[in-house]
Amino acid sequence: MQSILEDLKWRYATKKFDPEKKISESELNTILEAIRLAPSSYGLQPTKVMVIKDPEIREKLFDASYGQRQVVDASHLIVLTSFRELHPVIIHSYLDVVAETRQQNREDLKGFENMLINFSQTKDRNHLSEWMKKQNYIVLGHLLQICAQLRIDTTPMEGFNADRYDQILNLEERNLKTDLVIPMGYRDHSDQYLQRKKVRRPFNDIVEFL
Repeated sequence: MQSILEDLKWRYATKKFDPEKKISESELNTILEAIRLAPSSYGLQPTKVMVIKDPEIREKLFDASYGQRQVVDASHLIVLTSFRELHPVIIHSYLDVVAETRQQNREDLKGFENMLINFSQTKDRNHLSEWMKKQNYIVLGHLLQICAQLRIDTTPMEGFNADRYDQILNLEERNLKTDLVIPMGYRDHSDQYLQRKKVRRPFNDIVEFL
């Protein structure tokens, strides 16, 4: 039990990564599988995870990240994207997976499918966009936790030009948009933020028992 809290105390939003230290393939696969297993509303998982290794692409993304060196210095760069439009074909494909995984009759899922399609078609575009982005925040929580357990550093980022990311990664033509950016790797021990104590509001300010 205590190790969970130690993991969370250990992690911080790393500002300076050691560019020479790389995440192993086995650790990367563990992180990505943890992301795949993250919960989402309706189980729909409107998420596409982009793992950016190419240095040239990352240099372009650096320019779209307001000069934050983590984007190029970290071992790997994760970009969490979601759909621009929640088309019925996406929902249909998801229900196919449900039927196959649970060995259910596909027709038995028609009611659920129709409910999801109705949800996608009766909500305005901005509402759906925000709803899908929230699903990526759930993914982010899983990613941060598993990385802390593996002693891999992360920096959850919202400070970037999302339109430029979409252009550089050719996301619009794939019905995707950038939601969150997470450099992952290993801290440079000269990072000044490493020396700062973690600051959180007192327990009783956060938790209330009724």
